[in-house]
Amino acid sequence: MLLYIDIGNSNIVIGKGNGTIEETYRYRTDQKKSSDEYYAMLKHLFTDVDDVIIASVVPEVNTSFKTFLTRYFNITPLFVEPGVKTGVKVKTDYPQEVGADLIAAAAGAIAKYSRDAIIIDMGTATTVSYVKDGQIKGVSITIGLDMAKNALVGNTSKLLQFEFQTPKTVLGTNTIDALNAGFVYGHAFQVEGFVNAVRKAYDAFDARVIMTGGAAKLLKDALSESYIFDEHLVLEGLKHIYQKNRR
Repeated sequence: MLLYIDIGNSNIVIGKGNGTIEETYRYRTDQKKSSDEYYAMLKHLFTDVDDVIIASVVPEVNTSFKTFLTRYFNITPLFVEPGVKTGVKVKTDYPQEVGADLIAAAAGAIAKYSRDAIIIDMGTATTVSYVKDGQIKGVSITIGLDMAKNALVGNTSKLLQFEFQTPKTVLGTNTIDALNAGFVYGHAFQVEGFVNAVRKAYDAFDARVIMTGGAAKLLKDALSESYIFDEHLVLEGLKHIYQKNRR
């Protein structure tokens, strides 16, 4: 049994399975948690677990995971990092800057869907990646839904915190509906704009559009039906990367 772990700035998403993702779990990322605190929180997941693969964009948490996995389970986790076989070519100016989550998402898209894909990953940030012939051609990064909401609410005196809901109309007739309409449709229009721009700039009209990340489902009703929604694309990518580096 394996654990596939995606450590993001806001959430830690864990998949468990043996060649497939059978169960998933989501926890808040806490850079201040010690290795023992992470052990206490996650130990119930380790029944029959033989190995662990991790894609992380939070270096401060990596040490905690390495420590408790080695100390309590005698497991040295496999991190997605330079030197690990991924099946993804990174031909950017500085390949080492490309996040492990983007590489894992690309690996998942290549293995599960096709070699050409426009991937929108909606987490703390919203990223747009174009993968062609197994190669990441480039990435755009913008603020994610939750971060944008917190920035607006935190800097206005009359707007209160609210929970995202799929808006029924483009314009709201009360503050909460207006906020949901603005954020959800605004982000959806932004995604569509990026997709159209990537298609034109890279002649990527045949590339599949894959939406992933915790916030992606909020946009489902506001986007084209041709878009593929796969919340756990990064975990799927980790599964295939592990198979290429079977230990």
